[in-house]
Amino acid sequence: MWLKTARQRLRQAKELLEAGVDPSAQRKTEKAARRGPAASTFEAVAREWFAKRSKSWAPTNADKIIGRLQKDAFPWLGSSPVTKLTRDQILACLRRVEERGALESARRVRQYIHSVFDYATHAGISGLQHNPTPPAGALASPEPGKFASITDPRMVGALIRAIRGYQGSFVVRVALQLAPLVFVRPGELREADRKEIDLKGAEWCIPAERTKMRTQHVVPLSDQAVALLEELKPLTGHGRYVFPSERTLVRPMSANTLTAALRSLGYDSTQMTVHGFRHMASTLLNEWGKWRADAIERQLGHMPRDEMRAVYNAAQYLPERRKMMDWWANHLDTLAAAQGKIVNISRGGSHETRQRDRPVRATRLGRRPEAAVGPNTRAGRPQCVPLAMQDSVAGVIGASVNCVRPQSGGFQDDVALVVVS
Repeated sequence: MWLKTARQRLRQAKELLEAGVDPSAQRKTEKAARRGPAASTFEAVAREWFAKRSKSWAPTNADKIIGRLQKDAFPWLGSSPVTKLTRDQILACLRRVEERGALESARRVRQYIHSVFDYATHAGISGLQHNPTPPAGALASPEPGKFASITDPRMVGALIRAIRGYQGSFVVRVALQLAPLVFVRPGELREADRKEIDLKGAEWCIPAERTKMRTQHVVPLSDQAVALLEELKPLTGHGRYVFPSERTLVRPMSANTLTAALRSLGYDSTQMTVHGFRHMASTLLNEWGKWRADAIERQLGHMPRDEMRAVYNAAQYLPERRKMMDWWANHLDTLAAAQGKIVNISRGGSHETRQRDRPVRATRLGRRPEAAVGPNTRAGRPQCVPLAMQDSVAGVIGASVNCVRPQSGGFQDDVALVVVS
């Protein structure tokens, strides 16, 4: 039956071509004719566009897009036919968003409107000859911004200590403690599903539909991360979400919960954000130079656009990422513990100085490990040594050395603050 139908359509297409009519254009015209006036309004077309495109979007992103259209576009453009809307009408709608100071939202809404009209044009809506959306340059440009983050090692240590002392909800405290250990995107953390996490295998596999890059993201779990999740299990282990809402177990923790927790600890939006844990990890891991940049990027969930390369990179870097995540968790513990006395070691000896609020200073040091270890060097005291001498110092004093590389405060590039354990 289908073969007979196909032959009929082929014959009809040939007849149209012989008559000088483009079969594709003819089908679009017929489709447009079947679309009633109600189906050609901006809101109807936008919802049709959303239904088709949102299948490939993360749920949280899809909710944001339709929410912005419902709030900032449909009330003023929704009931008008797409063929009747003008550039001035669309610009007036966007100006209303700008007037309340939401410059970035205005630019996003403009992008969505532009995409809706592109879709309408390809859908063959009769009478729509061009896209009337005003250019991006017609809108005010928002000031470039980024998620506030702490990257100074001493301040990172203070932040970790503050989080461990959080006095609010136990579930919120565990989520805050886990955030720097896994440095996933905030939505991925809040909506963590218990079935995604293998505590025995120390691995968290975030499915593609929940990630920004639409690819599965594997997060190796350190011993510290596993311990936190095990501790939380008796409280929330009977539900779907690792971090459920405080009001109901059937929904995940709200988007503002962790932000509010940081504010209660004294960190405002210009100092630290939940997303800032990602920048913190990226900055400090890259500064150390111990791990390949591609491994760090992959652990941040930044995937190459090429699908085959993405699969290759995921497999290539996973062993390194497991080691890196273990090291990172131990490094955060070291930063949290590193407070009090600092030993400033100069060429040929050492002397103790108490550093509190003023910057730590260190001179350029010699290359002999003996020169970095003075009579006062002993376990439990942070020491200033060259990065290249970390292993040598450990060998001389017969102890393990954990480095805490300062980001600022007057240190030379080749100097590290280390805690001798």
